[in-house]
Amino acid sequence: MATNETTSMESASGIQLEPYQVILRPLVTEKGTHLSERYNTYTFEVNARATKEDVKRAVSELWGVKVVKVRTQNRKGKPRRSRAAYGYTKDWKKAIVQLHEEDRISFF
Repeated sequence: MATNETTSMESASGIQLEPYQVILRPLVTEKGTHLSERYNTYTFEVNARATKEDVKRAVSELWGVKVVKVRTQNRKGKPRRSRAAYGYTKDWKKAIVQLHEEDRISFF
């Protein structure tokens, strides 16, 4: 009997992503620093194919913390110009991860 559910290691597209493939980099910005200090919430650039469950599992495994909530945003690339050529920066996905009140992540 086949089911349409994906396993915990697979994303919705059926591709299996390792934790280090899901989290591309932390976003250390002024706003992100404020969120981490005040609300214990951290922002990351993540793989565009990663789901919220993938992000939750990856953060838990990489830093050994308990994730409470994950929010994601698909960010569109901005128009850019180089001399006479016009183009766009790449589209990317952002994840905002809220941790349990007792857990912290230190990037530096």
